Amino acid sequence: MCQNNNEFISLGQVLHKTPQILRSLPRIIRGLRLSNNSAPGQPCGLGLTFEQAAQRNPDGVAVLYEDRRYSYRQFNQRANQIAHYLAARGIGKGDVVGVFLENRPELLVTVLALAKLGAISAMLNTSQTQNVLLHSINLVKPVALVIGEELLAAFEEVRGSTEALNKGLYYIADQDAFAAPGDTPAGYLNLLDETRSASEHNPATTRQIQGNDPCFYIYTSGTTGLPKAGIVKHGRWMKIYGGFGIIAMDMQPDDVMYSTLPLYHGTGLCVCWGSAIAGASGFAIRRKFSARSFWDDTRAFNATVIGYVGELCRYLLDQPERPDDHSNPVRKMLGNGLRPGAWGPFKERFGVEHVCEFYAASEGNIGFSNVLNFDNTIGFSLMPWALVEYDRERGEPVRDANGFLKRVGRGEPGLLLARVDEKTPLDGYTDPEQTRKVILENVFEPGDRYFNTGDMLRSIGFGHAQFVDRLGDTFRWKGENVSTTEVENLLIQHPRIAEVVVYGVDIPNTNGCAGMAAITLQDPHTPVDMQELLSYARRQLPPYAVPLFLRIKQSMETTGTFKYQKKALKQEAFDPRQAGDEPVYAWLPGSDRYVPVNDELFDSIIRGQHRY
Repeated sequence: MCQNNNEFISLGQVLHKTPQILRSLPRIIRGLRLSNNSAPGQPCGLGLTFEQAAQRNPDGVAVLYEDRRYSYRQFNQRANQIAHYLAARGIGKGDVVGVFLENRPELLVTVLALAKLGAISAMLNTSQTQNVLLHSINLVKPVALVIGEELLAAFEEVRGSTEALNKGLYYIADQDAFAAPGDTPAGYLNLLDETRSASEHNPATTRQIQGNDPCFYIYTSGTTGLPKAGIVKHGRWMKIYGGFGIIAMDMQPDDVMYSTLPLYHGTGLCVCWGSAIAGASGFAIRRKFSARSFWDDTRAFNATVIGYVGELCRYLLDQPERPDDHSNPVRKMLGNGLRPGAWGPFKERFGVEHVCEFYAASEGNIGFSNVLNFDNTIGFSLMPWALVEYDRERGEPVRDANGFLKRVGRGEPGLLLARVDEKTPLDGYTDPEQTRKVILENVFEPGDRYFNTGDMLRSIGFGHAQFVDRLGDTFRWKGENVSTTEVENLLIQHPRIAEVVVYGVDIPNTNGCAGMAAITLQDPHTPVDMQELLSYARRQLPPYAVPLFLRIKQSMETTGTFKYQKKALKQEAFDPRQAGDEPVYAWLPGSDRYVPVNDELFDSIIRGQHRY
């Protein structure tokens, strides 16, 4: 959603922050130094930063989950055992290992162990099933997989079609696997049982990791359809660790970060966990987000910081007000997507002092953070960036008579570009061709190179920016990027569907865009079973990608180059008065089928009577 806020940051506001800026200078300098700790031969990365935190705060709580607490010493030693065991089985630097677990300590200790070896954790999305899951696994050619009991059934559906995996299938029971042995299904090795007698000492490999070594593959849905694997290198980890953990958040050993965000995403795994490690602080996690239990959890964990996305904040604001809303230990929040209309009410209702809104992309090389605690901004970036004119109709940035891109003025929305050079390299994707597609050349002068973020921002003064919109054939819903091409490719396989066009539409007072599909039928004269069609979509797609609305068309309008015309469809959305004689259907929360949208139902959705 566009953050429509036309306020600019004034000189007076900046001067008012001068004492805060001066107090922050030592940690800013330290954060910058650590962010650039990726010179050749210089050890760095997740494993090293965790070992340093364990040295600084060995008895402090590192990870909190339900009623379990693990100190930095315990957690580091357990990761060391896993690392030594996997090394003995031939897993080492550069090997890819798929990690398929829900949010729990066993996921964190696994990726920490792999990072110490220089192996690459491919963070499989726990919502994926069937063809999408198989694609994500085979895309990165893992030598091994670590699978949680809770996701075993989903993996077993595709196991016979997976490639490689010649260094083992490892299983982790869905229990306190740190403490108790568990039963192991046939064909798997129980990772935590097998490693209990291994060495607890830090492996020598930790200090052999350098900035250019990959740490994670984090999947993203792009305009090409199926998920791509974005590379997060250890040098990028250091930038996140220094930029967010030290400069922005300044967490201390007695702080606790509480995050319910999925750990297969960069926000939860890198930004939130990295900030906690930077302060040798606690990291509290929950299997799945619960609006009802959220603030009770912060009290139970004594959480001083929370991780968020905009949708999470909306769910919390939608909860009935309670007398103890303001009585919680949270002082700061770190995340992205908080709408201007919710910013002030959220801070006031829940007593949060600092909203550290940020902007970043797992596969990119640019990050903004609201270090100075202004309202309604993603903050500033210390990396070189520019906003340029973008032609939405042609789908490309605008070049002047000399062939160079045109910068936009202050307050005007523009396409965000980030310079790519030795100081700000682009990790990109596992597929070099996909990386090449997001790099623009000869942008402002011959030979320069910039990363095309695909996002529209506006400058609001003193280096600060606001997020405006996301371009391309993706839209964001429930904190996830949804690829229209991916959804189209799966829906078109339904035997009744002839053509399908997917796009995002607005539902008032929700974050992002809800999915809608316009379809034509193989046989327009035969009624469609709307319960079966929804069931099919839910089997094939992650929950966040299932279209909430359908429109049945007689024919699709196309351009002269045979591209579907989405602009009018987006504008008309799910309003039956705009669709004319073409029927529109909706999947209402809690139902099991698409139902016809008439004027009355449309108005009730617009009024927010259905809780999407």
